[in-house]
Amino acid sequence: MTRSVRRTLRVTGAAAAALLALSACSSSGDSSTQDASSAGAQEKLSGTVTVFAAASLKESFTTLGADFEKAHPGTKVTFNFGGSDSLASGITGGAPADVFAAASPKTMAIVTDAGDASGTPATFVRNELEIATLPGNPDGIGSLKDLTKAGLKVVLCDKTVPCGAAAQKALDADKLELTPVSYEQDVKSALTKVELKEADAAVVYKTDVKAAGDKVEGVEFPESANAVNDYPIALLKDAPNAAAAKEFIAYVRSAEGQKVLTASGFLKP
Repeated sequence: MTRSVRRTLRVTGAAAAALLALSACSSSGDSSTQDASSAGAQEKLSGTVTVFAAASLKESFTTLGADFEKAHPGTKVTFNFGGSDSLASGITGGAPADVFAAASPKTMAIVTDAGDASGTPATFVRNELEIATLPGNPDGIGSLKDLTKAGLKVVLCDKTVPCGAAAQKALDADKLELTPVSYEQDVKSALTKVELKEADAAVVYKTDVKAAGDKVEGVEFPESANAVNDYPIALLKDAPNAAAAKEFIAYVRSAEGQKVLTASGFLKP
């Protein structure tokens, strides 16, 4: 082989190596661009996410909302907390919202049956009932049956809201009849009656007793195991900010979100 031929082969080999290196760099650059694009998509979340949520979710969802805003600068999570039935009626009536988190499948069905949900709702937590009494439990309440004592002022949630329906289910299971001094439209209102000493006891959720701290005392009762409520969450069909709403739902259902919820006393789905 002549010297000129060998020189030509060396030049050709070097050129091929250079082309391969350039190709690899280009491929790597495409990957980096895709990663950057993906990261950019995450960063592009902005605007307000409006969440209609059951009153019992107030403390945990407020925390989750703040965490979500921190993770996605430029977003704002606003809440409308209340009785799930009232919230569902508002949504079907045209109230603008992105997400609905209900305290029971029955109240979620109001929205899905009206065709106002996007996709299938997912159960993200469960909740159990507990009796809230005055601090120190001065009336010595130790069971659900004790709530039927004469002269005892007891408050229940209205039967149309999940906490009231669950309480009634527990009472019916033991064939107990109870006439409360009032029926409240959401669980927080029922709990407040005890906190203000306007009632001796109320049947609420364990999460609400825990959130109240030393303002009330909790009394567990075995019948609550037969009246556990599943909490479903759904993206709404006409969500004004669907992209951010989907991410908020994903965060609620994530391991990080579940830690916040279980710390508040909720049960895993």
